[in-house]
Amino acid sequence: MQSNTAEMQALMAASKQQFLDENMRPGEVYAGLLLGADGARDAHIFVMPGSTSGTWDHCMAWAEELGGSLPTRREQRLLFANAKAVFAPKWYWSCEQHADISAHAWLQNFYDGFQDCLRKSNTGHARPVRRLEI
Repeated sequence: MQSNTAEMQALMAASKQQFLDENMRPGEVYAGLLLGADGARDAHIFVMPGSTSGTWDHCMAWAEELGGSLPTRREQRLLFANAKAVFAPKWYWSCEQHADISAHAWLQNFYDGFQDCLRKSNTGHARPVRRLEI
């Protein structure tokens, strides 16, 4: 029985490595699979290389120029859980504006995992992500 378990684990590890070899770009970090919500498709999340700081508008445009985007709040929770080591212990912008206060956007603190909103004109940090929908 143990050999079957070991063989299954080896097969799963090989399958994951093949997936990463085929889909991860240079400098990226694989954060994991985020299950779709509200009819959205599931997606593999990759943290792209590079970081910047600035206003929310600046960071949004910067991520788009790189071919990525800022992560959603749900994605930020996944990043905190699975890829915290590639983030400085600072506040990072999400791509989501506050639903009731259009001058504010959501951030994730990569020190303690707390999420809050802040005026978009303030300075925050940013790391772009890339999604591979499945």
